[in-house]
Amino acid sequence: QVRLVQSGGGSVQAGGSLRLSCTASGDMLSFNVMAWHRQAPGKQRELVASITSRGRTNYLDSVKGLFTISRDDARDGSKNTVYLQMNSLKSEDTAVYYCSYRQEYQDYWGQGTQVTVSS
Repeated sequence: QVRLVQSGGGSVQAGGSLRLSCTASGDMLSFNVMAWHRQAPGKQRELVASITSRGRTNYLDSVKGLFTISRDDARDGSKNTVYLQMNSLKSEDTAVYYCSYRQEYQDYWGQGTQVTVSS
Protein backbone atom coordinates (compact mmCIF):
# COMPACT_ATOMS: atom_id res chain seq x y z
CA GLN A 1 0.00 0.00 0.00
CA VAL A 2 1.21 3.48 -0.88
CA ARG A 3 -0.14 6.64 0.72
CA LEU A 4 -0.10 10.03 -0.99
CA VAL A 5 -0.51 13.36 0.77
CA GLN A 6 -0.89 16.53 -1.25
CA SER A 7 -0.25 20.15 -0.31
CA GLY A 8 -0.33 23.49 -2.07
CA GLY A 9 -2.93 24.89 -4.39
CA GLY A 10 -5.34 27.72 -3.73
CA SER A 11 -6.45 30.80 -5.60
CA VAL A 12 -4.38 33.04 -7.83
CA GLN A 13 -4.94 35.66 -10.48
CA ALA A 14 -4.27 34.90 -14.13
CA GLY A 15 -0.59 35.12 -14.91
CA GLY A 16 0.37 34.05 -11.42
CA SER A 17 2.16 30.96 -10.18
CA LEU A 18 1.47 28.12 -7.78
CA ARG A 19 3.36 25.05 -6.67
CA LEU A 20 1.82 21.75 -5.73
CA SER A 21 3.52 19.04 -3.69
CA CYS A 22 2.70 15.40 -3.11
CA THR A 23 4.55 12.96 -0.88
CA ALA A 24 4.27 9.22 -1.33
CA SER A 25 5.21 6.72 1.35
CA GLY A 26 4.69 3.04 2.02
CA ASP A 27 5.52 -0.12 0.06
CA MET A 28 7.26 1.55 -2.87
CA LEU A 29 9.31 -0.09 -5.58
CA SER A 30 12.42 1.39 -7.16
CA PHE A 31 10.75 1.92 -10.54
CA ASN A 32 7.59 3.99 -10.43
CA VAL A 33 5.85 6.85 -12.11
CA MET A 34 4.44 9.88 -10.33
CA ALA A 35 2.09 12.25 -12.05
CA TRP A 36 -0.31 15.14 -11.77
CA HIS A 37 -3.81 15.04 -13.17
CA ARG A 38 -6.63 17.57 -13.10
CA GLN A 39 -10.37 17.56 -13.40
CA ALA A 40 -12.37 20.65 -14.18
CA PRO A 41 -16.13 20.81 -13.50
CA GLY A 42 -18.04 18.87 -16.12
CA LYS A 43 -14.88 17.53 -17.73
CA GLN A 44 -12.97 14.30 -17.64
CA ARG A 45 -9.82 13.94 -15.60
CA GLU A 46 -6.72 14.58 -17.72
CA LEU A 47 -3.04 13.86 -17.28
CA VAL A 48 -1.09 17.09 -16.85
CA ALA A 49 2.45 15.82 -16.36
CA SER A 50 4.31 12.69 -15.33
CA ILE A 51 7.81 11.80 -14.23
CA THR A 52 9.40 8.39 -13.89
CA SER A 53 11.78 7.36 -11.14
CA ARG A 54 14.48 7.71 -13.78
CA GLY A 55 13.52 11.34 -14.39
CA ARG A 56 11.77 11.01 -17.73
CA THR A 57 9.00 13.60 -18.03
CA ASN A 58 5.90 13.99 -20.13
CA TYR A 59 3.52 16.96 -20.39
CA LEU A 60 0.08 17.82 -21.66
CA ASP A 61 0.61 19.95 -24.75
CA SER A 62 -1.22 22.95 -23.34
CA VAL A 63 1.11 23.23 -20.32
CA LYS A 64 4.44 22.62 -22.02
CA GLY A 65 6.85 25.43 -21.19
CA LEU A 66 4.53 26.71 -18.44
CA PHE A 67 4.40 23.86 -15.92
CA THR A 68 7.38 21.91 -14.60
CA ILE A 69 7.21 18.56 -12.86
CA SER A 70 10.05 17.40 -10.63
CA ARG A 71 10.64 14.89 -7.88
CA ASP A 72 12.80 14.34 -4.85
CA ASP A 73 13.27 10.74 -3.75
CA ALA A 74 14.61 9.97 -0.30
CA ARG A 75 17.85 7.96 -0.46
CA ASP A 76 16.49 5.34 1.94
CA GLY A 77 13.41 4.88 -0.22
CA SER A 78 11.09 5.94 2.58
CA LYS A 79 9.31 8.64 0.60
CA ASN A 80 9.09 10.26 -2.79
CA THR A 81 7.91 13.82 -3.30
CA VAL A 82 6.66 15.14 -6.61
CA TYR A 83 6.19 18.82 -7.37
CA LEU A 84 4.29 20.72 -10.01
CA GLN A 85 5.43 24.28 -10.56
CA MET A 86 2.72 26.12 -12.48
CA ASN A 87 3.57 29.46 -14.07
CA SER A 88 1.56 31.86 -16.22
CA LEU A 89 -1.66 30.33 -14.98
CA LYS A 90 -4.83 30.82 -16.99
CA SER A 91 -8.48 30.56 -16.04
CA GLU A 92 -8.69 27.29 -17.96
CA ASP A 93 -6.18 25.79 -15.53
CA THR A 94 -8.86 25.96 -12.83
CA ALA A 95 -9.51 22.41 -11.63
CA VAL A 96 -9.01 19.95 -8.85
CA TYR A 97 -5.49 18.60 -9.15
CA TYR A 98 -4.64 15.05 -8.13
CA CYS A 99 -1.28 13.40 -7.81
CA SER A 100 -0.83 9.74 -8.57
CA TYR A 101 1.72 7.03 -8.03
CA ARG A 102 1.99 3.98 -10.26
CA GLN A 103 4.02 0.81 -9.83
CA GLU A 104 3.47 -2.56 -11.46
CA TYR A 105 0.19 -1.31 -12.98
CA GLN A 106 -1.22 -0.40 -9.55
CA ASP A 107 -2.35 3.22 -9.16
CA TYR A 108 -2.62 5.22 -5.97
CA TRP A 109 -4.15 8.68 -5.67
CA GLY A 110 -3.81 11.77 -3.55
CA GLN A 111 -6.77 13.51 -1.96
CA GLY A 112 -6.97 16.29 -4.53
CA THR A 113 -6.45 20.01 -4.15
CA GLN A 114 -8.36 22.89 -5.69
CA VAL A 115 -6.59 25.36 -7.97
CA THR A 116 -8.62 28.42 -8.93
CA VAL A 117 -7.34 30.97 -11.42
CA SER A 118 -9.31 34.19 -11.69
CA SER A 119 -9.12 36.45 -14.70
